[in-house]
Amino acid sequence: MSIKWFPGHMVSARKKAAETMEKIDLVIEVLDARLPEASCNPMIKELRVHRQRPCLKILNKADLADPAVTQAWLNFYNRQKDVKAVALSCKKPGDVAKVPGLCEALAPHRGTNLKPLRMMIMGIPNVGKSTLMNALLNRRVAAVGDEPAVTKNQQRLELNSRMSLVDTPGLMWPRIEHDSDGYMLAASHAIGRNAVIDEEVAAFLGDLLIDRYPTLLGARYGCTVEGMDGVAVIEAVAKKRGFRLKGGEPDLEKAALILLKDYRTGALGRISLESPETRAAMIKAHAPVKVEEPESDLSASAPQS
Repeated sequence: MSIKWFPGHMVSARKKAAETMEKIDLVIEVLDARLPEASCNPMIKELRVHRQRPCLKILNKADLADPAVTQAWLNFYNRQKDVKAVALSCKKPGDVAKVPGLCEALAPHRGTNLKPLRMMIMGIPNVGKSTLMNALLNRRVAAVGDEPAVTKNQQRLELNSRMSLVDTPGLMWPRIEHDSDGYMLAASHAIGRNAVIDEEVAAFLGDLLIDRYPTLLGARYGCTVEGMDGVAVIEAVAKKRGFRLKGGEPDLEKAALILLKDYRTGALGRISLESPETRAAMIKAHAPVKVEEPESDLSASAPQS
């Protein structure tokens, strides 16, 4: 199943973001630490590179991600030009307190009373942009919810006399190129449920967990994962929780939602859905194969003298 989710308000949100980019100094891009590249909107990079704006990449929800994999991602991003990456949890005030200083270091020519540092918070839906905004300002100024696309309009606020912030709606892009990205985004609740089938997303997650975190899976649901696939994981969850339909068959829909919830809340443990290595392997596997054209034998078709 190819997952597509691009609500109408995002078209105008992208246009507004492009206009605002001209008037800011730095982009704060919030990513999901469990799937940094899958949650990285290519349109955001396109906009900021066009305007030559530096970027602070915040790998949010780092407390839910595999710490070793997160470190690999930090190394990956910190090698990029005009980029600084940091892993934190936007729900922890001590983590968020580091953000203004990191921004100042990326734009040392700004940050005075005469030239305030103008920052724009960007990212896909439900990665924690509004939570970050509220934590930075130490008051509730942006709506926060457990559903994607809660924020639908930009708002500009003063952080202090030397810094201002623009909060933006979550931005998806029209076409998700890789199906696995769509499934990872859906598993992490960055895509509205109206665009996905929960059982299919949970089966994808189950397959991935069997491959990379079988011990955590077995410990959570009391099962031996050897020989199982994603659907069997959902069945194991149904058995563990006693989810049955009237005829005695396992309630796979209910079990799928529990598996997704356990991943999203960290009840399964600290899990990363992709690493720089798995990302590179996926891109390589989906790269188009170049077919070399055979050289034409011009002499064979040339008229005989």
